[in-house]
Amino acid sequence: MFYDRAKIYIKGGDGGNGCVAFRREKYVPEGGPWGGDGGRGGDVIFRGDEGLRTLVDFRYQRHYKADRGQHGQGKGMHGRGAENMVIRVPLGTVIREEGSDRILGDITTNGQEVVVARGGRGGRGNARFASSQNKAPTMAEKGEPGEERQLILELKLLADVGLLGYPNAGKSTLIARVSAARPKIADYPFTTLTPNLGVVSLGESESFVVADIPGLIEGAHTGVGLGHYFLRHVERTKLLVHMLDGAGTEDRDPLDDFHIINQELALYNEALAARPQVVAVNKMDLPGSDENLARIKDALAGEYEIFPISAVTGVGVPELMHRVHDLLKELPVPDLPVEQTAETVHRAEPRFSIHREDDELVVTGREIEKHVAMTDLDNEAAVDRLQRIMQVMGLEKALRDYGAKNGDTVRIKDMTFEFVE
Repeated sequence: MFYDRAKIYIKGGDGGNGCVAFRREKYVPEGGPWGGDGGRGGDVIFRGDEGLRTLVDFRYQRHYKADRGQHGQGKGMHGRGAENMVIRVPLGTVIREEGSDRILGDITTNGQEVVVARGGRGGRGNARFASSQNKAPTMAEKGEPGEERQLILELKLLADVGLLGYPNAGKSTLIARVSAARPKIADYPFTTLTPNLGVVSLGESESFVVADIPGLIEGAHTGVGLGHYFLRHVERTKLLVHMLDGAGTEDRDPLDDFHIINQELALYNEALAARPQVVAVNKMDLPGSDENLARIKDALAGEYEIFPISAVTGVGVPELMHRVHDLLKELPVPDLPVEQTAETVHRAEPRFSIHREDDELVVTGREIEKHVAMTDLDNEAAVDRLQRIMQVMGLEKALRDYGAKNGDTVRIKDMTFEFVE
């Protein structure tokens, strides 16, 4: 089964906790703090793999979490960093962040890697907090939590040639004849509900990839008939083969079909309408095809190359395939559309924000939440340090200005405390 869209959850590994330890050796009086730092958590990385064709693996596994770093130990031993989690995806995969719709990456080459969730840094051991005022600190940091996200994966096929046309124009029959692909074929519209890839071989080292795009209909650019799901697979092809039903078996005019499909391409993406096209007039073995072929040549011959074929009998197909192969060699390498990933812009974001939910004052902000997550709330010295950090950040004053009173409940992530003047 072909899967070209998936929703998954990913999380970078948490950092390892720092260690509280003291040097206790004979002949070493007052050895001092000796706790090591925690190791860094693993990143989650997507890597392009040309051997994959669909996103089917993400149907069965939707949660991915990298390993956490090793905790620090005594004798100043730092924890080992975790291995990165590498997830293989097919070429043409676009990675979007759910909610914001921000594009994190676009995998277009084999081996290309995109870091989608970074692991947290390891917490510092108590040896890091020693100072001239505090020579024996009894606190250490917990590991920083890894980044976590909900992602939407979309696959856009990477093929040399895209087959276009109304439903039942004969695209699946053609790709079955010229390649080893075996799509479902029947005499009714919308037989093909998912794209098919086929490799056309014309001799040693002479081959190209064809994508059989499911039939488009009028209104496809607005999503009619699953238009958006189909049209995105045409975006990265170098050449389009526009197949027409020369016999008009569905009581449609093939010339009207040609103009409607091209209009849908232009409305979806102007660059698609300008992509090189050849016209294949199919079903020349059926009655009425000769008259339609003459009309098509009169209307389009000055702008497009026209090939009368029969995908069922094979008449005209070799000539079409050889011409397509020659065109692929002649055409310059186009600037195939690559999704623009979000630029890294360093903006001064607020250190925290305050709002009220029911009877609680809720404090949010990446910086303050990270400090809370890395604090051992069971350690008195660590809590004292967190209170000093909040004071330096101006949180206490901000709460007072917001209207906090004695006894009010304040929540920061998973921690709640009582506000006291």
